[in-house]
Amino acid sequence: MSDAAAKGMVVDFKGNPADKSRTGGSRAAVLIAVTELAERVCVMGISMNLVTYLIGDLHLSSARSANIVTNFMGTLNLLALLGGFVADARLGRYLTIAVSTVITVLGMTLLAASTALPGMRPPPCADGNGVCVSASGGQLAMLFAALYTVAVGAGGIKANVSGLGTDQFDTRDPAEEPAADRFFNRFFFCISIGSAAATTALVYVQDRVGRGWGYGAPAGVMVAAAAAFVAGTPRYRYRGPEGSPLTVVGRVLWAAWRNRGMACPVDPSELHGFHAAKVTHTDRLRCLDRAAIVDANLASDKAVSFPTLTDVEDVKMLTKLLPIWSTCLMFWTVYCQMTTFSVQQATRMNRHLGSTFLVPPGSLSAVLFLTILLFTSLNDHLLVPLARRATGNPQGLTALQRVGAGLAFAVAAMAAAALVEAKRRGAAVDESVVVSAFWLVPQLVLVGAGEAFAYVGQLQFFIREAPERMKSLCTGLCLATVAMGFFLSSALVDASPDAWVRDDLDKGRLDLFYWMLAVLGVIDFVVFLLFSSRHQYKVTANDSAVTAGTENEEQTGEEDAMKISVAVNMMDV
Repeated sequence: MSDAAAKGMVVDFKGNPADKSRTGGSRAAVLIAVTELAERVCVMGISMNLVTYLIGDLHLSSARSANIVTNFMGTLNLLALLGGFVADARLGRYLTIAVSTVITVLGMTLLAASTALPGMRPPPCADGNGVCVSASGGQLAMLFAALYTVAVGAGGIKANVSGLGTDQFDTRDPAEEPAADRFFNRFFFCISIGSAAATTALVYVQDRVGRGWGYGAPAGVMVAAAAAFVAGTPRYRYRGPEGSPLTVVGRVLWAAWRNRGMACPVDPSELHGFHAAKVTHTDRLRCLDRAAIVDANLASDKAVSFPTLTDVEDVKMLTKLLPIWSTCLMFWTVYCQMTTFSVQQATRMNRHLGSTFLVPPGSLSAVLFLTILLFTSLNDHLLVPLARRATGNPQGLTALQRVGAGLAFAVAAMAAAALVEAKRRGAAVDESVVVSAFWLVPQLVLVGAGEAFAYVGQLQFFIREAPERMKSLCTGLCLATVAMGFFLSSALVDASPDAWVRDDLDKGRLDLFYWMLAVLGVIDFVVFLLFSSRHQYKVTANDSAVTAGTENEEQTGEEDAMKISVAVNMMDV
């Protein structure tokens, strides 16, 4: 790494200070955004239709198939945290993305092979007695290797692609600021196009042509995107690794544990870095103050790092966000039902559009993404202005009000899903009556609307409340809610009575599982209201104190951080 890059300066690919006339700008950013389009094609092409392959071709149970999908998506989002950490601490964004595209291509190629090779699938079910042999351990091993290879690669891409894209613009330069704003629109457009292509054309190819082609095509798309990305190497602007905020968190926690036997000083001025602290000392979580105690026995050891009071207070701020964070998990538990059981429901319903065209089960998920786009647009042009007039809040709704609205939509979605499943199951008793699959649209619309509120609200909240030098960690917190929400779904499926989630939905009671999620959603919403009413907002640098239950709406540099985080994650599940 060049000295300029090591100092955090923007450099070209040779390590020299970047020449704005020859590097960066919209052309470079577009080449970067294309990798996100390819990532969406790959990931959405897997998640939105994998459950039908697991049940129909590998003969796995409904519960296990759903958990395979949710565990894959949960792991992908957790690995995105690792991708961000590696980029911040060691490789930088460009190299992390380049390596991740290669890993993703490898994973998609393995997946195409595992679904295309006859030996990687069990024999078809016997028509006479209905006996089905499930996939063997060896057959599943190749499938899992492919899925989690994709998870590693896609996680590295999604964690860094928007950050590298924004590095191509100097937002302090009036000549480049408008182009930076346009980049976010183009980036979101790439996400939308990738998701739409995956849930329509790609799902159709998987169902009608074959899984090998359906997963091989995204591998080709990623190869093309990787080639375009590498071709733009001389045009990019680069920043060297600047260190990860996770490192600070780890240092504080380890130092607090190392000094656990020491008494906390009564006078905080005795803590390391007190006089140079950038934040005010607080009395909450005094146990963490021990991290800022300098052990005289270790003071001469240069290998030992002593956290400062600023480090400790930053970690305290993060821990204060955990109660709200925990209540956001339930939304994503509801969300992932749209990619698993809702798709399975569609296979048992009338999917004809007109007299000839049969809609693939996974393609109904396109309704979800169209709703997200619609409500995201409505939020900016209709709902926010109306809420602004009603509440007097310049942003219309506070961040926590947005999250609360999203949680309410999730509860309504599960209630609607339960009613529709009860109707579908009741009609299945009479084989001459097949309920239309378009009855699934209300629950998809409700979840899509909920994401438009909940996700943006989470981003706004975590960005505003995070310590100044840990703004990037807000993306990690949001990714963690998605991941843990998917894992929670797997746990709830395993904990549910066997009679609820059956291989034959007509003999099960999936509606009761949905009602359980609705009840848990109500409980979660009540807990959220309790935590949000007691949350004390961070006092901003301009000394505009914020009391509990209100938001500071001053326009700050946090707006740029929010745009970056939205670009990274919107519709990224």
